[in-house]
Amino acid sequence: MLRYKFGSQIDIRLRFLLVALNIDAVLSETSLAKREKMLREVAMAGIDLDNVYDQTLLRIKEQKGDRSRLGMEVLMWVSHAERPLRIDELCLALAVEAETTELDPKNVPPQHTVLGSCLGLVVVDKETSIVRLIHHTLQEYLSRPGVLPDVHTRLGETCLTYLNYDEIKGLPTDGALNIGDLPFLEYSSLHWGRHAKIELSDYAKTLALALLNRYDSHIASVILSERIPPMWIRLRRQGSFTGFHCASYFGIDDVMAELIQMGDCDINQGDLIGFTPLIWAARQGDQRAVALLLIQDDIDPDKPDGHDATPLWWASRNGHEGVVRLLLARGDVNPDKPDDDGETPLLGASCEGHEGVVRLLLERGDVDPDKACIYDTTPLWWASRYGNEGVVRLILARGDVNPNKPGSYGQTPLHIATRCGREGVVRLLLARDDVNPDQLDDNGETPLWWASYNWYEDVVRLLLARGDVNPDQLGDDDEMPLWWASCNGHEGVVKLLLARDDANPDKPDSYGQTPLWSASSHGREGVVKLLLARDDVNPDKPDSDGKTPLWGASCNGHEGAVRLLLTGGDVDPDKPDNDGLSPLDIAAQSCHWPIVALLQFLITPVSGMN
Repeated sequence: MLRYKFGSQIDIRLRFLLVALNIDAVLSETSLAKREKMLREVAMAGIDLDNVYDQTLLRIKEQKGDRSRLGMEVLMWVSHAERPLRIDELCLALAVEAETTELDPKNVPPQHTVLGSCLGLVVVDKETSIVRLIHHTLQEYLSRPGVLPDVHTRLGETCLTYLNYDEIKGLPTDGALNIGDLPFLEYSSLHWGRHAKIELSDYAKTLALALLNRYDSHIASVILSERIPPMWIRLRRQGSFTGFHCASYFGIDDVMAELIQMGDCDINQGDLIGFTPLIWAARQGDQRAVALLLIQDDIDPDKPDGHDATPLWWASRNGHEGVVRLLLARGDVNPDKPDDDGETPLLGASCEGHEGVVRLLLERGDVDPDKACIYDTTPLWWASRYGNEGVVRLILARGDVNPNKPGSYGQTPLHIATRCGREGVVRLLLARDDVNPDQLDDNGETPLWWASYNWYEDVVRLLLARGDVNPDQLGDDDEMPLWWASCNGHEGVVKLLLARDDANPDKPDSYGQTPLWSASSHGREGVVKLLLARDDVNPDKPDSDGKTPLWGASCNGHEGAVRLLLTGGDVDPDKPDNDGLSPLDIAAQSCHWPIVALLQFLITPVSGMN
């Protein structure tokens, strides 16, 4: 039973609308007590919306003439369409009549008639022209079994009737058509199969076969084939998108079986992008369609697409465990066959975190769990990259996996896990004795460097708990983890690093800039305080250009950092850089007047003594 408490102004308006919709039912009660009872149910918080909607649908069905049919069909389309419909699309759909070969423009109902036939249950968004139900509870109500019987059958039949109209069949497929002139064409082309997949009547099956038997030359084929391919393979045009490809894409196995029996289709034919019908069915995860294709004597279950990806590759990457089982049961399927990027089914499943598929593949003796793609990255690397802990556990349980194997830019699974803040994966990897927690990548950066750079405090804590991690390991440009943590203002990470006895808090990079210099120049006041509290930090240490931390803070207008340096450190406020510019000079050049005033107050008395 649907009950809803009203709170917002929109909900309050809905309440009064529902009262108005139900007023006839209220007035039909024979006694005052019964009328008051129904009014309370409709108007008060926690009302029984089932009763309201039941009564309103009854009123719609009792309308005179054709308004009853129209009202119910509007609710059917708005509640069960695959996407929200515009009012022009809806009106065209309502004009389609079963067992007709042409659309009669006179059947297209005007907008006010469409809305009126639903007694206020649907509205049109003024900005987008999208037709919507008045409340989400109405969607829940209309989605219940039996409220709108055979809804997908009727929607599918409408789409297919429209696509089989002589006018639509004769449309050009060379790209010269503006489908915006035919509002219902796109929806029917893209979604008829979704409805037919759910409920397929004999009439819809006949219409579908009529469409698919001439699908190569139908505009619906062009519309569908241009919408569904991934962008990275759309340019690889090969064959044509046939009716059998379409049926396989939607997974309508009854239609597929009929087409196979007709003998007019090549079940191994590649479409525009090299997808065979089996690839479409496997990619979509449709087990019945895949099973139907696999029992055909002439099926090639391992034929790849234009990207060299096989049906098993697609099923694995998309996590369709049932389809993977069906394919692996075949003796003529290579479970380790890579695509043209060197990505195996296992790598794809590991990347996407499909544990069930990974387990099935790892159970095979002919799958290499450490096989890298063209970027030198392994299944473990990708599982670590995306934090797929379950997959990492499965792969690490194999004895033939190198958990320290570097991938792109020399980064190991631990590198990429720390770089992306995958704490759980970091724990799993650090628990291994054969994982080097301090290995350098191609830029000389360690996992600790990356965790510090990206402010993953918990990951830093895990790494520092190891005795074999160097907290002062220099990275690119000799910037150590503390330097980057200070630069980025990661106070928690800075505290962790400063707590180490083997961390040098005053170690400069290749430009002579210390962690304090970097923090001051970037206005990281919290970090400046932490560093100034150390006895082993020189607050006035210049970089290779003679610029001190005070100079950097003054140049960049960080007044708070300037105050901290002047009050908390032994600094010379008049110390020039190699070009002879003092902090006061650079603050004045940069128009940082509060800092100019602050520095003048400190420097003027000294100058006056000379």
